[in-house]
Amino acid sequence: MVSTGFIKALADAVGKDNLLMDEADRAVYAYDAAVLEPVMPAAVVRPVTAESLGRVVRLCHESNVPLTVRGAGTNLSGGTIPKAHGVVVLTNALNRILELHEEDLYAVVEPGVITAKFAAAVEARGLFYPPDPGSQAVSTLGGNVAENAGGLRGLKYGVTRDYVMGLEFFDVHGDVIKTGARTVKCVTGYNLASLLVGSEGTLGVIYKIFLKLIPQPQHRKSMMAVFDAVSGASQTVAAIIAEKIVPATLEFLDNFTIRAVESFSRAGLPTDAAAMLLIEVDGHPAQVEEDAAKLETICRRLGAQQLRVAQTAEERDKVWEARRAALSALAKLKPTVVLEDATVPRSRIPDMVQAVQEIAAKYNLTIGTFGHAGDGNLHPTILTDRRNTEEWHRVERAVEEIFDRALAMGGTLSGEHGIGLAKAPFMEKETTRATLQYARRIKRALDPKNILNPGKVIGEA
Repeated sequence: MVSTGFIKALADAVGKDNLLMDEADRAVYAYDAAVLEPVMPAAVVRPVTAESLGRVVRLCHESNVPLTVRGAGTNLSGGTIPKAHGVVVLTNALNRILELHEEDLYAVVEPGVITAKFAAAVEARGLFYPPDPGSQAVSTLGGNVAENAGGLRGLKYGVTRDYVMGLEFFDVHGDVIKTGARTVKCVTGYNLASLLVGSEGTLGVIYKIFLKLIPQPQHRKSMMAVFDAVSGASQTVAAIIAEKIVPATLEFLDNFTIRAVESFSRAGLPTDAAAMLLIEVDGHPAQVEEDAAKLETICRRLGAQQLRVAQTAEERDKVWEARRAALSALAKLKPTVVLEDATVPRSRIPDMVQAVQEIAAKYNLTIGTFGHAGDGNLHPTILTDRRNTEEWHRVERAVEEIFDRALAMGGTLSGEHGIGLAKAPFMEKETTRATLQYARRIKRALDPKNILNPGKVIGEA
């Protein structure tokens, strides 16, 4: 248990109104979007200034109390599940867009800014911030940085890491660390920003983010390719990449997912399709038209029964909103949903789709598959009920086999969901024991008391 003196010091640091101690309040922050057991924190704090955030970090270090920073809690790997005797630090009050520079194409934000609101503010200036995680309506930019979030546009535009120009964060002592710059080029010292991106709060506590922006694409065209065989859709993905066409978005949905999404959103999806691809190309109008024509040829050659092109912005938005609703639609069907994101080289998408089908049959499980097929990032989604112990054991074996099959294809455990607690036990399968020990030495050097989100990514340091 934390001491009364420590709790009083927390109250002094953030103000009594921003210290949550009631059991009901703390229970809200005992879990995140991962399917893991909740852990009740000892306290929850909500700093409203960067200075008070730094004071909290310093207090936790001095008192040897674990600290877990939390944005919106939408991560799917247990990255924000706290320690039982630890403190949850909320960043949702640090939610200002501090600077937005159209002429130099960058913005400076606090970590609690909601992703979609930031993207809209940028778009209003005629600029573009591409990273678009499925949870963008509620997820925060600080959480995106901590998890290195991706999204539907990762194929062409990359992930959060590709847009972080610099960071300001507190080290474990509460001291200010600055890395990166507002300039396009910066080679001053170690690239600490890249070390922090994807570290899930284990190495520092971010309070300011410098983000690169790009011009809005001049034109875009969205299309839906409908297939009567899953193999045709997955082979089309590989063929598009082999033809060196890079769509902004290239999404795959199997029949189970299509039916769930259509029931949920009524977007007019073809529920009799075995699979479908949602494709968007953007850029210069002439290039868009050329790429769209090539895509249509490839889709029809590999068995597309229908090819629908959105005729209006409203029609386009309706389809993409339906795709973003895939997880919500599937989650309505069973009490427990396990969404994975094992990722393979893009040419192996047909093999991975087939592997997921085989695993579903082997373990007698319902698995809906959708995801960012263009960058190899599929989301096999297992629908189950964790209260059914026997079935849950089959789910655990299936998840491990999904990981194994992806790794055997030269893939990775996670394309965008992070490692957290859920995947930390599997890290040695992808890397090596020496790799993990190397990472743990870095962690011990920067956080010798192991108070910054302990147990995540690399297990216990």
